[in-house]
Amino acid sequence: MNTSHVFIIGSKGLPACHGGFETFVENLTANKKSDSIQYHIACLGLKNEEFTYNSTHCFRIKVPEWLGSARAVLYDILAVRRVFEIIKRENIQGAILYVLASRIGMFLCKNKRKLRKLGVKLLVNPDGLEFKRKKYNALVRCYWKISERFSVKSADLVVCDSKCIQNYIQKEYAKYKPETKFIAYGANTEKSTVLNCDDWHRDNKTTPNDYYLVVGRAVPENNFGAIIREFNLSNSEKKLVIISNSKKRALSDRVVFAGPIYDGELLKKIRENAFAYIHGHEVGGTNPSLLEAMASTKLNLLLDVCFNREVGGDVTLYWNKEKGSLARLIGEVDRMGKQEIDRFGELARGRILSEYSWEKIVGGYEGLFEEYA
Repeated sequence: MNTSHVFIIGSKGLPACHGGFETFVENLTANKKSDSIQYHIACLGLKNEEFTYNSTHCFRIKVPEWLGSARAVLYDILAVRRVFEIIKRENIQGAILYVLASRIGMFLCKNKRKLRKLGVKLLVNPDGLEFKRKKYNALVRCYWKISERFSVKSADLVVCDSKCIQNYIQKEYAKYKPETKFIAYGANTEKSTVLNCDDWHRDNKTTPNDYYLVVGRAVPENNFGAIIREFNLSNSEKKLVIISNSKKRALSDRVVFAGPIYDGELLKKIRENAFAYIHGHEVGGTNPSLLEAMASTKLNLLLDVCFNREVGGDVTLYWNKEKGSLARLIGEVDRMGKQEIDRFGELARGRILSEYSWEKIVGGYEGLFEEYA
């Protein structure tokens, strides 16, 4: 049996601590079914070394922490160079290089001839619309856009975890006639192994089923400001709890920034105990936090953009950024009966099981890699 060697760069690597691409790589390797695929995963670190994890060959790349935001770009460039070294060292034929995110499009374009000479197929996942993220200044957004263009131009295949992103790539870069493939992101639907989170409830002065929950980074594209404004406009007697990278603090008796939580099982229990989840992300593809919410929380209130509509379908509820939109929706769901709430929960979990299970996603990737190797 021929072995398909798949090199994946762009995540921080294994073992995964947190982060979308890191969780993807963790699940891809942990749930591998095909004996004909050998994964090689780049890992960000403070020294160069190779190790095995999840029966996967991992190679750590040393990149100085003081580089700040430029660290990720240098990390990806050095990872590609290490891939070249490993392919030559092991005399690997017909390898696949799968690049997560579009940080190094110009470098990939420059090295396209070398990739072809080594017989390497280049697959790129552009992630979301990074050039629209308001957390970046104009220069960085411009860099993301240019890098995205060169990534698409260089790729043998662009893998999109959202049909909205796939449509954007095909339309925006039609002159390159890009080959694209849709494979979604995944989520787990198992119940949390944590029996209760009483200490967390006590610290944040909440009780199960008595709070709206928001999970995400405190960045403009997550629209925390709009969510807080609308919640304060509502007459809800519940609390709004925001779990993010922001420091723990109470904005009022009703709104609490609960700080970050890195324990996945505890976070899942907090989702399960929430009355409803509010999702305000607007520039990404298939958002991992949204999938996790739909797998755990019965009511999900999503900002009405194509990325969220694609995932939520008709099993979630929608709001827009017009004043009063989310406040009215909060008022409506506050009045919902248990039977209707339970029905939304069953439908949301069923949608995750049928469309976004890791078993389905991993199967899709293994089929793709075996085809392209």
